[in-house]
Amino acid sequence: MKQLFSLLAGVFLLAGNALAAEEAPDAMVKRVTDDVLTIVRTDKDIQSGNSKKAIELVETKVLPHFNFLRMTSLAVGKDWNKASPEQKKRLAKEFETLLVRTYSNALTAYKSQTIVYKPLKMQPGRTEIRQPGQQAVQLDYGVEKQDNGAWKVYDVVVAGISLVTNYRETFAQEVRNGGIDGLITTLADKNKQVEAKNEKKS
Repeated sequence: MKQLFSLLAGVFLLAGNALAAEEAPDAMVKRVTDDVLTIVRTDKDIQSGNSKKAIELVETKVLPHFNFLRMTSLAVGKDWNKASPEQKKRLAKEFETLLVRTYSNALTAYKSQTIVYKPLKMQPGRTEIRQPGQQAVQLDYGVEKQDNGAWKVYDVVVAGISLVTNYRETFAQEVRNGGIDGLITTLADKNKQVEAKNEKKS
């Protein structure tokens, strides 16, 4: 799990802009990834572990282009239908916060990895994350077209492990123990813990 978290720092480098109609998905991936990597590799604050700046980078470059509502529904699974509209909104927000803070922390350790782009023949797309002295890790991502013509990411699969379904068993257990509100509370508590750790680092 720890390795998955660190590798998924690259996830947020792969979808940081809307897919324009005239731009192929794989071309967009390369352009945005190169843009974000340039920032990460030249920003001394991020490299030194400044989680606040890493979060700002994720929120600016990536956040608007992930469909967190769909991601949350896939992560919650069948229990999603038990939630009210307000609970769904709160769940999606807490899940979004958890992912952004977790992977922003991993992003501060993103230094020597390289991205290898694979030709995009079908959805989901495919890339590889390569780290010195380690086996290349395959990274797939699923995108879907919105009504406005833009594309958004709804799932990422790292080394065969789906980001959203990886949470499903844990979320189901929380719902069994405390209902939908219990899951919301658990996510909120985790976010507070991550925020407290980040404040200690700063």
